[in-house]
Amino acid sequence: RVSDNVKADLPDTQKRVAKKLEKQQVPQRTSVQRRIKLFNHLQQYQREITFTQLNRFTSCGIHPAIIKLGLQYAEGLIVGSNARCVALLAAFKKVISDYSTPPQKELGRDLDSKIKPYISFLTQCRPLSVSMGNAIKYLKWNITHTPRDMSDTKAKQMLNECIDTFIHERITVPASAISGYACKKIADGDVIMVYACSSLIRHVLKDAYIQGKKFRVIVVDGRPKLEGKEMLRRLIKIGIKCTYVLINAASYVMQEATKVFLGSHALLANGCVMSRVGSSMIALIAKAYNVPTLVCCETYKFCERVQTDSFVFNELGDPNDLVKIGNKPPCLTDWKEYNSLTLLNLVYDVTPPELITAVITEFDIIPSTSVPVVLRVKHAETSES
Repeated sequence: RVSDNVKADLPDTQKRVAKKLEKQQVPQRTSVQRRIKLFNHLQQYQREITFTQLNRFTSCGIHPAIIKLGLQYAEGLIVGSNARCVALLAAFKKVISDYSTPPQKELGRDLDSKIKPYISFLTQCRPLSVSMGNAIKYLKWNITHTPRDMSDTKAKQMLNECIDTFIHERITVPASAISGYACKKIADGDVIMVYACSSLIRHVLKDAYIQGKKFRVIVVDGRPKLEGKEMLRRLIKIGIKCTYVLINAASYVMQEATKVFLGSHALLANGCVMSRVGSSMIALIAKAYNVPTLVCCETYKFCERVQTDSFVFNELGDPNDLVKIGNKPPCLTDWKEYNSLTLLNLVYDVTPPELITAVITEFDIIPSTSVPVVLRVKHAETSES
């Protein structure tokens, strides 16, 4: 079944989505009028939700914690797969704590139906990441399997403990385990190239530096977010020697690099890596220079979806973000006045498995094509528990 998220160009699908949102009392965002035909099937909204426009949401029955989180997603204040997932679970902890089961109803069924509009609202603010989707599946499974005879207080306590367990076992502990494997691959004198800003890669480099390893980091960055500046700031604060370049100079500095470390948004079932746009270009240049590319990824980001390109499924960012060019006066402020000009701001790209040397997970260092095996083992463990 094809998701409605990739059928934005079908009127019947959009009518069905609009009807669903209206039934759930979730405001629908305005789609942009001018889009590139190749990406017509993907949703793209006008940037209109701000913290000062809360009037539309106060009367729709959405929990304040979810409204706040959605607006932070829409404004780009919370970015990164792990950060977005942890923030989502923290918001749902508040929802669960404030929930009380109505008379003649069961907590498992009623709470599950209550959070559906919240998920629809968050999807309207920004498409869910793979990590968030897996976290929501985990939470809904625990909600629907709550014992009927359990009191509200104990049930809510149990669900909050399940959320804490997910964060600890799927995000915190794996980060330490991945760091342990990755640090063994870093030797004295290495020049590590990283791209943009990844909390997991930063954790690895910090641990390697604490262990006393002597290495240097090249931070490669790209517009429009320029997230690498935050990575650079944090690494320098730790004391790591860094070089900062934009992605158009990546081929020039690649001859200095000995290893490339990349973060990931998701690992797909066919071994492709979905990550920040530009990651595929870095991996391609590294392959040309025979520099090993290591991807660090927690297994909760593994996905059963198969994708071979960046067109079928992706996220479209705000095209106005491309207009800003640092401190220079923007030259495309009036781009909407030209009918022949359309700006495309892709958020992710897909890197084929041939460009990836290995994937470092909390279990071990594996080839990227071993994703189906890991998913099969995890499903078997879930079924047994």
